Amino acid sequence: MKIKFLGTGTSQGIPVITSQHPVCKSTDLKDKRLRSSIAIQWDENTYIIDCGPDFRQQMLRADINKIDAILFTHEHADHIAGLDEIRPYCNKQQAPLPIYAKKRVLKALARRYDYIFTAKNRYPSAPSVEQNRVKNEPFVLSGLEVIPVKIMHGSLSIFGYRFGEMAYLTDVKTISDREIGKLQNLDVLIINALRQEKHPTHFNLEECLAFIDKIKPKKAYLTHISSLLGFHEEVQKTLPDNVYLAYDALELDV
Repeated sequence: MKIKFLGTGTSQGIPVITSQHPVCKSTDLKDKRLRSSIAIQWDENTYIIDCGPDFRQQMLRADINKIDAILFTHEHADHIAGLDEIRPYCNKQQAPLPIYAKKRVLKALARRYDYIFTAKNRYPSAPSVEQNRVKNEPFVLSGLEVIPVKIMHGSLSIFGYRFGEMAYLTDVKTISDREIGKLQNLDVLIINALRQEKHPTHFNLEECLAFIDKIKPKKAYLTHISSLLGFHEEVQKTLPDNVYLAYDALELDV
């Protein structure tokens, strides 16, 4: 299984428009972060988690020419605002693109992208989707079991996903012991670490590292990062040996 980090930034990306923060002025490419998303590939299959406003740029940079489905964690703009950009895939594949999300998220997508979801007076070039509702129970994609993991983004219930020995959790603030039980014996955990200071709806770095120590994956990669976490190279020096700051275009073999 190959993991491609399409973006590792928080909701505004790095650099933030108008920001004079030193990290936003960094010339290190590892400090340039598009909105968080990953591609997961195995056996000629490609699945994307989240489809934010940088989706077009991410697909071009990663040279992804086929998508089997998009899985959504939740309905915030930085995770769904690129859905219109699936048009080239629908055209090339001559079929609706499957999407996977919880019922609430499917409804939010239908409100925002009514021209995609409606069957009436469809514009000829509009993209189309095949809706698949995700519940808090395993399902199978291309022969691989996918396990949804319920996490709390502040007061909002959202999903992370486990694929084999890899789990992707973003926008986590709290998680129940029951859901933590789904995260045992991981080779790779991808988890959010927003900044140094505490935040009401996301792990900060201290909370993230405590969670990693509790789960004990072989390796952990931090994502959904803001400029307030600090410079990539400086922060990396402070992390445990098995914990790494992810960066855009990083690829892993799991």
